This record gives sequence, C-alpha cells and structure tokens, in this order.
Amino acid sequence: MSAKPEHYDVIKKPIITEKATMASENGAVVFQVAMDATKPMIKEAVEAVFGVKVKAVNTTITKGKAKKFRGRAGERSDKKKAYVVLEAGNTIDVSTGL
Repeated sequence: MSAKPEHYDVIKKPIITEKATMASENGAVVFQVAMDATKPMIKEAVEAVFGVKVKAVNTTITKGKAKKFRGRAGERSDKKKAYVVLEAGNTIDVSTGL
C-alpha cells in the first residue's frame, strides 16, 4: 500500500516522552493524531507511511489546560494520542523524520 497525502494529515508527529519510551519496550509507538481520526484510519495511515503491520490501536484525548500566556488567560488546545502496537518483528524509528 502506498502512502497518500491524507495519511500524512492523520499522523501529525511522534511523541517522545518517558511514558512513550516505556511503551516502545512493549512494541508500541505513540503518535499525535488528528482529533477526527478513527482507529481504522490511524491503522491504515501507519501501515502505509511506515510499511509495518499494526496489531492494535489505542487512543486517548487530552483536554487542553487553562494557562496564562504573558499574563493573559489562554487555553492549550486539545490533543489526541494514538498508542500503536506493532506486530512482532516490526519496528519504527521515530528519531528519523517523516
């Protein structure tokens, strides 16, 4: 399957945090994805862009916090993360660019 432009709209960027690194030890990779992306869309996009087999996709939505920016009240935007579990033998190196 070849990657289409809409696949790059689904996957925004990889997330590299301590929790994501611990998940990668179990064969999972964490991506920030579009808010309207569904699990089948995420699976199709990851398989097309990276050429791997996806076993499962778990998603979570983090609501934006109210913060102060230069003394003014503001709010961070909501984010959707996808924990993509890969089939055995498949890996994605998130340190390289898309």
